[in-house]
Amino acid sequence: MRYRPEIDGLRAVAVVPVILFHAGFSAFSGGYVGVDVFFVISGYLITTILISDREAGTYSLLGFYERRARRILPALFFVMVCTIPFAWRWISPEQFEDYARSQAFAALFISNVHFLENSGYYDIASGFRPLLHTWSLAV
Repeated sequence: MRYRPEIDGLRAVAVVPVILFHAGFSAFSGGYVGVDVFFVISGYLITTILISDREAGTYSLLGFYERRARRILPALFFVMVCTIPFAWRWISPEQFEDYARSQAFAALFISNVHFLENSGYYDIASGFRPLLHTWSLAV
């Protein structure tokens, strides 16, 4: 698939309301719409890649997941490692136990299950969950 600069523009448009929502700007209380747009963009790109690979006769489910892992895992593990000292310093022992579990769930790409079972996305305690955003990788 060739590079599509307009898709990067749509990504920027989608991510801005999410950032402003999390920064606490009340005018962007619907920041979750940006997440929806991002999922639509991702679905389009993934489907386009899969169709192109299939038409070219190069489709491989293992190859698809290998490319995804090489793209996502380095950044994910970097974030996971970088959050450790901050979590160690600023969250309580009970919250740190939950944080450690969220590390394991995030590494297995099932953090959405962990967060669904233990809190709501908009709970006040969500501010003390440094890996809460990893739910979207699990989806």
